Amino acid sequence: MAKIKQGKKDVDSYTIRGTTKVVRVGDTVLMRPSDTDNQPYVARIESMETDGRGSVRVKVRWYYRPEESKGGRRQFHGAKELFRSDHQDTQSAHTIEDKCVVHSFKEYTKLNNVGAEDFFCRFDYNAASGAFTPDRVAVYCKCEMPYNPDDLMVQCDACKDW
Repeated sequence: MAKIKQGKKDVDSYTIRGTTKVVRVGDTVLMRPSDTDNQPYVARIESMETDGRGSVRVKVRWYYRPEESKGGRRQFHGAKELFRSDHQDTQSAHTIEDKCVVHSFKEYTKLNNVGAEDFFCRFDYNAASGAFTPDRVAVYCKCEMPYNPDDLMVQCDACKDW
């Protein structure tokens, strides 16, 4: 039988400190980095619990930015592109700065207005091995470059296709 830590209790929601915004399990959030020169980290809340003294801890699944991955940023990566990782961690809920939305690639390309809170994900990332799933992505025309949603699609110089 599993031991239950004394005083720990699952919670349904948490109000972000200094705001009226409420986050729940399944929400994606921006989390404050220890080095304030860095961009906020992006994570999905997997679970939340309180320790009985009022402190809330969140178990999160991290999203990586391309430059944080083993392969680094490539030409086709969008500015708002993230990789959903298998890396999980437990953090204080006080490090949550704001809510955000991580769209599928298809949903993201259909947005009329991309806000500061909008990101997209088209790959899963194994943090230990550096492997991506899928390991291939659709390419366009003879140049065989994947689509970057930040770049306006124009006629390709190589194949004259749009």
